[in-house]
Amino acid sequence: MKLGEIYRFAVEKGMEKDPRGKKKVLDELKKIKEKYEKMDKKEKEYFDREKLSNPYADTRILYGELNKEIKNVLMGIDMEVGEVLAAQMLRNKGEKIDLIISHHPEGSALASFYEVMHMQADILNKYGVPINVAEDLLGERIKEVSQKVMPANHQRAVDLARLFDIPMMCIHTPADNHVTNYLQGIMDKKKPQTLDDIMNILKEIPEYKEGANLNNGPKIIVGSAEKRAGKVFVDMTGGTEGSQKIFEKLSQTDVGTIVGMHLSIEHSKEAQKNHINVVIAGHIPSDNLGLNLLLDELFKKEKLKITSLSGFRRVER
Repeated sequence: MKLGEIYRFAVEKGMEKDPRGKKKVLDELKKIKEKYEKMDKKEKEYFDREKLSNPYADTRILYGELNKEIKNVLMGIDMEVGEVLAAQMLRNKGEKIDLIISHHPEGSALASFYEVMHMQADILNKYGVPINVAEDLLGERIKEVSQKVMPANHQRAVDLARLFDIPMMCIHTPADNHVTNYLQGIMDKKKPQTLDDIMNILKEIPEYKEGANLNNGPKIIVGSAEKRAGKVFVDMTGGTEGSQKIFEKLSQTDVGTIVGMHLSIEHSKEAQKNHINVVIAGHIPSDNLGLNLLLDELFKKEKLKITSLSGFRRVER
């Protein structure tokens, strides 16, 4: 399979599993295309044309030719300088590594990953938060996240991959869409009555079993095991944590429990203040689940050899 095919496949599957619905995503892409067509020559010069067909700023080919044939992939959750060095060391030992795939964004995808946070407004709206409120609260948070990421040296790992001539890409939101879709489907079907029921459901899933064995499994951080769950909102996509102020608005809907990947202390305090239960499934186990679900889809087209690194464990379904 060619590098460009893997990339386009990940984006397409990400759109299919997007919590907003594929139609909404395509409508957003159409708006971006219309905006692009109205730009002058100077504006177009600095416009990232990938945005015309890829709605996920945190998912990009970072280095490599689109027609490069890929058979052997080194995949991890965070593929940074150390992991790129490891890729070259494996090659020096005779291992074939055609591509590095990082889940978390690197390079230009890291520099602009906060742009995917806009999708959170539509997701919150689905759960009963007025769209104008969701957009306003997210606007503040997106600005904050963008400023935090600005000073980072985004290109370190990508520059090293280029020196070693190892193609590199990152797949973030498409994988997160998969885990969100998968878990929300399970919660909607099984309708857990208590937080303990949610915990038991999660611990039946191999990635969360593995996480629990490594002391990084599901945990109740707001609420208690016997508390009733109410409506469960699986909140695992859209770049990173949204606004702390959103919990007040969610408490005015019928959402009783959030199942998330991770949550800051400040966010969890707001959830507690507003009587929203929170179950943290686990960050890295959730990332693993999303990637594994996406790989299962990819492998229906063509199997690749996956070498795992940096917290990733391949589980086939």
